[in-house]
Amino acid sequence: MPTLLWFRRDLRLRDHPALNAAADDGEVLACFVLDPKLEASSGPRRLQFLGDSLRRLRADLEGRLLVTRGQPGKVIPRIAADIGASAVHISEDFAPFGRRRDERVRAALGPVPLVATGSPYLVSPGRVTKKDGSPYQVFTPFLRQWRESGWRAPAKSRAGSAGWLDPAQLRIEPAEIPDPGAALDLPAGEAAARKQWKSFVDNGLHRYDEERNRPDLHGTSRMSAHLKFGTIHPRTMVADLDLRHPGAQAFMRELAFRDFYADVLHHWPASAWRNWNRQFDGISTDTGAEAKRRFECWKAGETGYPMVDAGMRQLRETGFMHNRVRMIVASFLVKDLHLPWQWGAEWFLAQLVDGDMANNQHGWQWCAGCGTDAAPYFRVFNPTTQGEKFDPSGEYIRRWVPELRSVDDAHLRKGERPAGYPAPIVDHGAERAEALRRYQNI
Repeated sequence: MPTLLWFRRDLRLRDHPALNAAADDGEVLACFVLDPKLEASSGPRRLQFLGDSLRRLRADLEGRLLVTRGQPGKVIPRIAADIGASAVHISEDFAPFGRRRDERVRAALGPVPLVATGSPYLVSPGRVTKKDGSPYQVFTPFLRQWRESGWRAPAKSRAGSAGWLDPAQLRIEPAEIPDPGAALDLPAGEAAARKQWKSFVDNGLHRYDEERNRPDLHGTSRMSAHLKFGTIHPRTMVADLDLRHPGAQAFMRELAFRDFYADVLHHWPASAWRNWNRQFDGISTDTGAEAKRRFECWKAGETGYPMVDAGMRQLRETGFMHNRVRMIVASFLVKDLHLPWQWGAEWFLAQLVDGDMANNQHGWQWCAGCGTDAAPYFRVFNPTTQGEKFDPSGEYIRRWVPELRSVDDAHLRKGERPAGYPAPIVDHGAERAEALRRYQNI
């Protein structure tokens, strides 16, 4: 009997355990369901990356990928019934939205099993626990146990030997793959992911521990969007890491953080939008008309702080922001503007190509002080000194803030501002003191 392989965050053919499990059961129909809820919450660049990845996957399958639109709880059972599927195979999803969706699909499938094999992570959420079975709340002990848990080697590909069914023979209405026409600064798809990863391993990995915090340099892997959509599995990447070298060790630590935040969200699903540390529910934030005006300045990259503005304009123009700069702009929103971290997290999810619920929400809570392993509340990033340290020549600022391209000091330490560039919307020293006062009150 045929099986149904439902692609989600695993848009590749290699190192794909769920694909292999489906191929073991018989002929396979490959499908992807465009969920209107997810489409509505994705910005044009994330939809573009998704669409480009799907087009590449369909080409790799020689056209044998069914892309349709609708609520998965209705669409997947209909497709399974149409082909007489013996099972529906998936890579397991651990995010709150995905778990609820899969529960609805499982119930609607009735006697047809929804079989989960593998996940988007090196170590799936829930596997790394303390001796008493409780989840970790601090990263460092999680990291030690995570390493001991280990993971399998990359799975051998069965895509070439699988019997793929032609979706053209079905009665299911296909859907147009998203193509909003948004410009991307990196190509999508499995081949592009592997090419990007090889380039980083060959040219950047050995300097990663030294350069990953420098937005003015090409010091990061730019693999985050590929990991988000599963055009490559982290197992494939780890197989290329020589952990005797500091660069590989630093990169491995970042993959561990990715698994840690997924684990935290798995165990505390409410932390997607609420403070993980509920003591911070009492923090005073600004939400009135003036707060909203400042929020619009922050979104537009018009705060008068060059490093903040450079990051926000990079995000607006490309759908990406360097990780160090993400921390700087998040600290500024929460501790200089006193706005709710949820405002910034929502804007990031709307803009980022790599927008990932676990990473995004808990990265924001780290900056706000209300998450696991959070930065101490009294740690307030100074946007000017952060810029001086991590963009010493001002090259990053000049790239994204055209008004400052001709100035000698892109950090504006002497206060000389060119015409057309805004004055600071707040005084950092005064707002730092105000932030400390508010935090101390709780």
